[in-house]
Amino acid sequence: MSVKPINDQNFNQETDSGTVVIDFNATWCPPCKMMNPIVEKMADELGDKVAFKSLDIDENQQTAMQMQVQGIPTFIVKKDGKIVDRIVGFTPEPAFKSRLSQYVD
Repeated sequence: MSVKPINDQNFNQETDSGTVVIDFNATWCPPCKMMNPIVEKMADELGDKVAFKSLDIDENQQTAMQMQVQGIPTFIVKKDGKIVDRIVGFTPEPAFKSRLSQYVD
């Protein structure tokens, strides 16, 4: 499994069912780049239970504003369309995994 890029147009369709982790990021953001391998690893480990999506805030400002993303990276966890968690900034792998594991059935 890998992280699927999404955009303003398909955001709701891609995040309204099941458990979804949305990575709000930008290409110029160093902490985002540091999180990429962690997110990819989590997608590989949890991909059959959790969908991982990536949204570039520079190209999709409407969704970033709607979701009140103030800093990046921001990870929003949605379960059946409802926001259940928000993780902001670089997060070491053990903490990130622990935080996400509570949403895995």
